[in-house]
Amino acid sequence: MADLGAQMLGAFLGTLRDIAPIVLILAFFQLAVLRKPIPHLKQVLAGFIYVIVGLALFLVGLQEALFPLGETMARQLTDPEFIYGSGGQPETVDWTRYYWIYLFAAAIGFSTTIAEPSLIAVSIKADEASGGAITSWPLRIAVAIGVAASIALGAFRIVTGTPLHIYMMVGYLIVVIQTFFAPKEIIPLAYDSGGVTTSTVTVPLVTALGLGLASTVPGRSPLLDGFGLIALASLFPMITVMGYAQGSALWAAWQSRHNRNNRSGDKDS
Repeated sequence: MADLGAQMLGAFLGTLRDIAPIVLILAFFQLAVLRKPIPHLKQVLAGFIYVIVGLALFLVGLQEALFPLGETMARQLTDPEFIYGSGGQPETVDWTRYYWIYLFAAAIGFSTTIAEPSLIAVSIKADEASGGAITSWPLRIAVAIGVAASIALGAFRIVTGTPLHIYMMVGYLIVVIQTFFAPKEIIPLAYDSGGVTTSTVTVPLVTALGLGLASTVPGRSPLLDGFGLIALASLFPMITVMGYAQGSALWAAWQSRHNRNNRSGDKDS
């Protein structure tokens, strides 16, 4: 308990140090540049206290729960006895035997993205700004599918030891090609969707999974192979969101053409 208390105090002081520049900048521009008092000062101060306490608790939660949980799951799922059974581990890694890792990575990517607060905020604002043309849930699901695919592919990359830059170059080539054909209204939102996935819920678990996986798969380095999942998680949502918009546009065009054909058929009869 004493260690937890010391950890909480350290996290609180560290968060206070990190938040201090933001407070000073906002206060300087409000008081020195705008020369106006801070409106609702009590509520603002209370909000900053909530932010500091919440971030401190979140950091302690990462160290005590999320990071150990992700590493433990990766270690258990890559245990040679679990992967290869009682026969023991062969000299070379058989990537086909790690299918539970790929499934777990996809499930973690999908579930954490659905719960990502930043994505929820962006999807709500997109719904409001588009007047309901872009609805919140389909957008969140499209992004979550992209993250799920990226984390599963990232786990495959770690298991096989293939270079990260190959995946990134091919992925961004796809993004560039899609950008020319996707509806222009969805392109900025698709690009933003890649950024909002790498936030408070997704990053800790995905990072822990990558490091745990790289430290347990034979021949892999946590430093060289354990990182890079977040880069893939930022890339693939752009592909799936633009793909969702392109698919929706094609579906709407097909429905319109089908309805016109039906109406012309009714007139001919």
